[in-house]
Amino acid sequence: MESSQENLFDQAMSRYQAGADAEEILPLFIRITESAPRQSAGWTCLAWLQLLCDQPEEALRSARFAVKLSPQDPQARINLSLALLENDSKGVRDHIQVVQQVLTMAPEVSDDLKGALEDGLQRRPGWKALQKVKTWLNL
Repeated sequence: MESSQENLFDQAMSRYQAGADAEEILPLFIRITESAPRQSAGWTCLAWLQLLCDQPEEALRSARFAVKLSPQDPQARINLSLALLENDSKGVRDHIQVVQQVLTMAPEVSDDLKGALEDGLQRRPGWKALQKVKTWLNL
């Protein structure tokens, strides 16, 4: 069963990376997280898609769960920071600082994060919260 979940995850990621609309991929990641609730990558992707689809409350729940499952994942922390900003909630600085620490200790992840942020700005032009986070992280 696990390999079918990995296969669904890979298929959903491939469709997203090929340019599929976030709203089209969102139900797939809901299915992924329902059937594999301990997979942090699924929650991280779900939060990102919810942010792209302007679902900040849902994204906040998903991002919190992703960070709980994988506290050192910088993309999960970025998603949580974005969701907090979108919901006018406190605690953003703590998560940004963790991402900055990860970038200091593992600078090789900066290209992936930079690519994700650029993708977000292309898919949701003028996204103020993402522009703030990008500036704070110097990416």
